[in-house]
Amino acid sequence: MADILARAAHYIDNGVYEGAGLINRPTTELSEVGDGVALIEAFSHVVAFRSGDGLVLFDTSLEAFAGGVLTSLRRWTDEPVTHVCYTHGHADHVGGTGAILCEACERGHTRPKVVAHENVSPRFRRYELTNGYNFTINARQFAPATELRMGAGADNKDGPPAPRRFGPDPWVDPDTTFREAMSLRAGDLTFQLNHAIGETDDHLWAWIPEHKAICSGDFVTWVFPNAGNPQKVQRYPLEWAKALRDMAAKEPELLLPAHGLPIEGKARIAEVLDTIATALETLVSQSLEMMNNGARFDDILHGVKLPSHFMDKPYLKPVYDEPEFILHNVWRLYGGWYDGNPARLKPAPDARVAQEMVQLAGGVGPVIARARMLAEAGTEEDMRLACHLTEAAALAEPENRDAHAARADIYGARRHAELSLMSKGIFGWAERESRLKSGVNDA
Repeated sequence: MADILARAAHYIDNGVYEGAGLINRPTTELSEVGDGVALIEAFSHVVAFRSGDGLVLFDTSLEAFAGGVLTSLRRWTDEPVTHVCYTHGHADHVGGTGAILCEACERGHTRPKVVAHENVSPRFRRYELTNGYNFTINARQFAPATELRMGAGADNKDGPPAPRRFGPDPWVDPDTTFREAMSLRAGDLTFQLNHAIGETDDHLWAWIPEHKAICSGDFVTWVFPNAGNPQKVQRYPLEWAKALRDMAAKEPELLLPAHGLPIEGKARIAEVLDTIATALETLVSQSLEMMNNGARFDDILHGVKLPSHFMDKPYLKPVYDEPEFILHNVWRLYGGWYDGNPARLKPAPDARVAQEMVQLAGGVGPVIARARMLAEAGTEEDMRLACHLTEAAALAEPENRDAHAARADIYGARRHAELSLMSKGIFGWAERESRLKSGVNDA
């Protein structure tokens, strides 16, 4: 058994978690995990199959990882790449395609065919329309607080934003697309491609019967499912669960995810797929029950709790997305954007509400003092309320350095206390923003 498979088995069978750094490793190291099957660990993994007529790849990782991926691939084999299958159109799954096509041209090989769901190309066009927005939200999501840049204009604080590009240049569109399902024959292997929605609306997972293997893309990522991302478009948790159950019905013996560790063994894989699906189904069913009983979104947000034994699993740690965020997508999918609070149907501007609140409190000073007192108490509920107060202070008096100093301190403390990358990124961004405005740059 390859070391990477043995580590996965150890973690799952013993309930061991040794940190995300040992599970998601962007090393570009290649591991042969089956006869003619390899996985290259990168920001998003690349899975390679020897078909007897060349190589079939699933995903190509980020553009920045393409050189390392190709180096590792070519240490394994010199066979030409005949097909590239996108599991979906996120930049970390398609960014390296240009380098793979260039390599084929340089070697005199036939251009690889790029296969994907029909919604991938529309996704690329949407990214082109929202390039600046996507650049900013991804910087906020992924950058640590000490390296944050305030949007695309960080290099020119007194002028217009400097242009930045999100994603590869150019996006490589698929040559062949499908809607529901497609069977791809390459050499001695069959790749049954199945469309399912979950993290995205353009996702596929593949069943390779000759290897009893599944390429699951981002349906399995060794973190809690990214079905609630607060800065991205709609995700589909119940449909995600259905895709996992459809995979389990194949009784796979090898599971090849796009993030995390590959998993070997029918029973072990069945357990993982069932546990992830059940966690998602639980969040949806509890939310819908409350919605059907007339609850506001606030009631659901603070009332729906996932049993802790789910997050005890080494492949379900909430270190990227988290269950609370998924509730937002459940509400948005089934209930729309109105959250049940009539004051927020046609609200006053945030700054106007903040000014009124600060005035009623007797000025910014008492609000800041109360926010700091709550933050010092240190409970999660106190920290949530402290953030509301310090946000109001900064909105009411946006040039007040004391307000921004408190805002920076409180969001900094919140960032350190959080587990998920998304929470850390957003709180860290706010911390850095106010640290600059307060005149103290020691975030």
